[in-house]
Amino acid sequence: MNMEAFILGCGGMMPLPGRHLTSMLLRREGDLFLFDAGEGTQVSLRALNLKWKKINAIFISHTHADHVTGLPGMLMLSSQVDRSEPLYIIGPPRVKEYVDTARRVLDMYINYDIVVQEIKDPTVAQTVYEGDGFKVRAIPLRHTKVCVGYVLQEDSRPGVFSPETATALGVPRGPQWGQLQRGETVELESGVQVQPEQVLGATRPGRKVSYVTDSLYLPSIVPEVKDSDLLICEGMFHDEFRESAHEKRHMTASDAGRLAAEAGVRRVGLIHYSPRYTDRQLKILLKEAQNIFPASFLTRDRMVLTIPYIE
Repeated sequence: MNMEAFILGCGGMMPLPGRHLTSMLLRREGDLFLFDAGEGTQVSLRALNLKWKKINAIFISHTHADHVTGLPGMLMLSSQVDRSEPLYIIGPPRVKEYVDTARRVLDMYINYDIVVQEIKDPTVAQTVYEGDGFKVRAIPLRHTKVCVGYVLQEDSRPGVFSPETATALGVPRGPQWGQLQRGETVELESGVQVQPEQVLGATRPGRKVSYVTDSLYLPSIVPEVKDSDLLICEGMFHDEFRESAHEKRHMTASDAGRLAAEAGVRRVGLIHYSPRYTDRQLKILLKEAQNIFPASFLTRDRMVLTIPYIE
C-alpha cells in the first residue's frame, strides 16, 4: 500500500515566487488528505496532477490567513467536479465560522456536502478522523491563537507469514494461508485448529506521519510524534532570531531538530520558512537542524516524499 506526502507550499506569512504558503497533501492508496490550505494550494495541486475531487478531508491547524486563504478558492471548484462523498473540514474553533462566512459572502455554488467538524477542546490530544486501518489525531500546540498539529497513524500489521511453519502444521497451501495472514484461526480437516500466532512473526508497526507547524517547542509534542516515519515541522527562523520566534510563538530550525531527536523520528522535513530567507539562505536553517538531527531536510514546493513500510 503506497503512501506519499506532497509539499504544496513551504512558506510562512506571505507567498513568494516559487514558494507558496504552507500546505501538505498525504496520499494513502486512494485516499487524499490535505493539511492546511495556504495561498497557492490550487496551483501546486494542478502542477502535481493531484485530483481535487478525491480529497477526503482537509485538516486545518489554525485560522491565521497564511494557512486558510487557499481554502475558499478550492471550495469554489466544487461546481466543476463530480463527487458524491462529503468533504470533511476539521480544525479548531472558528473554522466553521470561516467556512460558512466565505460560502455566504462569495455566494458559492456547492453541489455536495461539506461537513465542518470543530475540535471542541483543542487543548487535549484526540482522534478526529478514522478510516480503514488508520486514525488521525489532533495534538495541542502553542501559538498566538488556538492551533493544533496532526498525526496520521496506521494500525499495526500482522507479522511475516511463514509458509514452512504452516506446511509443517498441516495447513494446505490455498485459502487457509490467506486466512491466517489476515489473523483468522483456521480449522483443519482433522479438527485441529491453527492459530495465526503459530505461523506469523512479531506484529509490525504501521506508518506514522506527523504535521506540526506554528508553535513553540513543547515537551508534550514529543510523545505524540514519537517514532514518526516522517515529521513535517516548522523551522521558521534560525537561532539568531530565537527571541523573535519565541515572541511570535514559532519554532526555530534547531527546535525542530531537537523535537525530531527527542521523538526518535526517522526524518524531519522543515517547513513554514520566514520570507526573510531567500532560497539560498535556507541552508542556514538546514545546518542548524542537522547539527542536532542529521536526518533533517528542507522541504520545497511540489516535493514528493515516499513513506515506505519499515519491515
